[in-house]
Amino acid sequence: MTQSQSKIKKSSAEIAKPWFGSQNSFSHKDGFGVLLRNVCDSIRGMTVPQETSPSDADDVERHPCPRCTAEPGSPCRARSGAVAGTYHTGRFTKVPRLAKLLRVPTPADRGPGQPWRPGTPVPLALAPDTPTADIRIGYARCSSLSQELQSQLDALSAHGIGRDKIFSEKISTRVRVRPQFEAALSLARQIKAHAPHCRVIFTVYEMKRLGRDAAELTALADHLTAHGLVLEMLAGPLPGMYDPSGPGRLLFAFFAAMAETERENIRESTLEGLDAAARKGKHGGRPPVITDDMLHTVLRRRTNGESVEQIQPDLIIATGKRKGQAPSVASIYRALAEHAKQQAYPEAVAQAHADFADLHGAADLPRPRRARIQRPDDPLTPEQAELRQRLQDQVLQPTHQDDPGTGSATTAQTR
Repeated sequence: MTQSQSKIKKSSAEIAKPWFGSQNSFSHKDGFGVLLRNVCDSIRGMTVPQETSPSDADDVERHPCPRCTAEPGSPCRARSGAVAGTYHTGRFTKVPRLAKLLRVPTPADRGPGQPWRPGTPVPLALAPDTPTADIRIGYARCSSLSQELQSQLDALSAHGIGRDKIFSEKISTRVRVRPQFEAALSLARQIKAHAPHCRVIFTVYEMKRLGRDAAELTALADHLTAHGLVLEMLAGPLPGMYDPSGPGRLLFAFFAAMAETERENIRESTLEGLDAAARKGKHGGRPPVITDDMLHTVLRRRTNGESVEQIQPDLIIATGKRKGQAPSVASIYRALAEHAKQQAYPEAVAQAHADFADLHGAADLPRPRRARIQRPDDPLTPEQAELRQRLQDQVLQPTHQDDPGTGSATTAQTR
């Protein structure tokens, strides 16, 4: 072994000494493989991101981000408008125990990659002697305009909620965006952010006023709990404060599923009632503008020579939103055209009504049969072959008849 090779081996052993603990454990045969594996493991430990604990994320989000200007309580925001996958360096280095890390991933509960929304501001430190209070936000809802809200409003007012803090609307739970409901939630979050020492209570008359979808109700309860809000119900199967822990969560999910089942039963009953009414000839919708009496008046006066424009001001709508007003000229002409059709084909109209009633009551409706295109090379059925032969005989029949004046037609054509 030359002197240069001895120096290389000695220097390699000195380099590997920190990785193997002693110089004797390093050998020329397998030392470099072990050295390379240890170096790679060390580098992987410094570069592979570890899962960020919720406490680390909370400590990072206590500070504003100097890069994306995210407020305290919110995750970092990417340029695309989504939640960033990692916290920006200028933000997490403000936490002393995280200052030496290369990157801090955003936890999964913050929704990395999802559209960014501001979170709940971090509550300020409170003095031990800070007074607390309960602040209630009320919400009342009914599905249709014909239903009344006064009973819910009276119950919320009797519970000590001011009218200026009660949000009400007439809208179905099938509508995904309910403006007054979103406004009530937004006000509750704002009050909790500015007065963290107070207990903000979101009060409704019963669970069904919030919604009738089990998944939506459970997600809403979790959302209120995450923002430090308390859900309260005055009536129904779960009156009182909602407890998100223990058996309270299980009971809430059960009664939410019952509310969804009740809505489906109401929908099925409504559809069955509409179907039964349609079979009896009672169709829903607004009443006709031109009634039979108005049509009779128009026909009588037109017989006397008056025009539709002259008759129109004297007609008055009896019901509906336009009650007390005169119908339009176009409505009168449409009614006259429909009357003319009925008078032109009375039997056809009666038969069409009878057929429709029979088909509507039948279990299976007839469907049109699919047409089959006959190809030139397809074989003919016996009926088609017979019809073809008859047509050919009819076409060729005059050529085989004898003409008494000039002999046979064939002979005349031959000559």
